[in-house]
Amino acid sequence: LIGGLFGMLLGYGFGGMAGALGFLIQLLLIGTLVWLAMAFFRSRSQPVVAGGAPARGLGFGRTSQRDVAPQSAPARSSAGFTLPRIGGGTIAPAPQMADITLDPADLDIFERRLGEVQRAFADEDHAALRRLSTPEMVSYFSEELAENAKRGVRNEVSGVRLLQADIAEAWNEGEDDYATAAFRYEAIDVLRDRVTGALAGGVEEPTETVELWTFVRKNGGEWKLSAIQEADAHGA
Repeated sequence: LIGGLFGMLLGYGFGGMAGALGFLIQLLLIGTLVWLAMAFFRSRSQPVVAGGAPARGLGFGRTSQRDVAPQSAPARSSAGFTLPRIGGGTIAPAPQMADITLDPADLDIFERRLGEVQRAFADEDHAALRRLSTPEMVSYFSEELAENAKRGVRNEVSGVRLLQADIAEAWNEGEDDYATAAFRYEAIDVLRDRVTGALAGGVEEPTETVELWTFVRKNGGEWKLSAIQEADAHGA
């Protein structure tokens, strides 16, 4: 129609050259429409860039092994009970930490705790374990004691002799004080049948063990065992 009208304006009417000229105009119009359509869809497909500062990923505060709940597989001490490892698990923002200095009396308490916890576990004294340990540690001890009872055995620990004790580190987190003591000690650790008393595991002679015992106290209260980690006897 546009080609015919254009031909009439030129004096050719709807026939003759109007047909050829109209055909060329139609091609031009179709090409223009195609180009406009492609330009439109290209503009729709471009991502919209928002202004402002670039996004930043989630960050966490300074963390260390002592900031992490013990979620990994528990360690096993020479005393036969199951112990939580320090490390692993979900990382949370760390509270403000500061190193602290302990008195020689604190190390004396840690040394006593070594024998007291070993004796309470061997005697299956749950009340003493609750007094000497955090609830988390008590749960590990209770699980191991229940497993021993299920197997019909009893863990017997005797002759505990401390060979060396040092405070590896001590720090504060809010209301809580923490301290890790490195212990090297000897003990006779065996399993016995609960009925007959016959030897069911271990050897009846002293064996040497090196472990890191971490203690916690809240608001200056009593030190309680919160974690035990096996250590290299040569590197401790």
